[in-house]
Amino acid sequence: MSKTKIVREKIWSRLAAVALPDSRFHLNFSEVIPDFEGSTVATDHLVADRPYREGEYAFITPDNCLVDLRRRMLLAGKTMVVSTYGIYRGFYLLAPGMVPEGQELFAAWLDGLEHFGQRITLEEIAERGRFDFMVTGASAVSLDGVRFGKGHGFFDLEWGMFSELGIVDDRTPVSAMVHDVQVVEDKLFASPTDILVDTIATPSGLRRIENRGPRPRGIHWDLLEPEQIEKTPPLRELQTMRGLNTA
Repeated sequence: MSKTKIVREKIWSRLAAVALPDSRFHLNFSEVIPDFEGSTVATDHLVADRPYREGEYAFITPDNCLVDLRRRMLLAGKTMVVSTYGIYRGFYLLAPGMVPEGQELFAAWLDGLEHFGQRITLEEIAERGRFDFMVTGASAVSLDGVRFGKGHGFFDLEWGMFSELGIVDDRTPVSAMVHDVQVVEDKLFASPTDILVDTIATPSGLRRIENRGPRPRGIHWDLLEPEQIEKTPPLRELQTMRGLNTA
């Protein structure tokens, strides 16, 4: 068993005590990154930080712990791109004017996202330009910024697509929002596809990563199974944009 898997399962055992059950996946942490007790306080710390205060356009993962962040962004008139679960239906755009007043919380949930939001292609995302910041949930994150999720690599794929299009890079502020029990003090070594974060927002505060290492760029096509590409519309679109052989 890899060290990452050992750490992930160790964290999951602690997370069960503070996680809020998902309506579909309950506490199956291999399928969902849950909301947790104190997530609104963690959001307070994140929105007080400079990237959020000065940024107007962001990529936000669909994790349950980020519902309040997405709600606050809508109330603040900020624009966001959010991936669908598993990226199976690609990405949606939520921009000012799309959500009627009073419906911000519903729109922050995934069902509401697809009700009020507008489906957006990779090409259209690229045309909008760079993200001001990115926020993701995580299964665990280390004090040196190594973040890993449920084990499916969705955020790695999203980063790979966006970095290949030149709209994110080492300068892009990336934050992870987790409960304090999900913060790993052991040193973890990033894999070639791991995305290192700049800050970690938890109920107890905001931790900044010192001397963060470099992030990967582009998609590692050789690591993807044909079935995964077939099930992920943005990957197929990127192949077409790059003129890759999809036969």
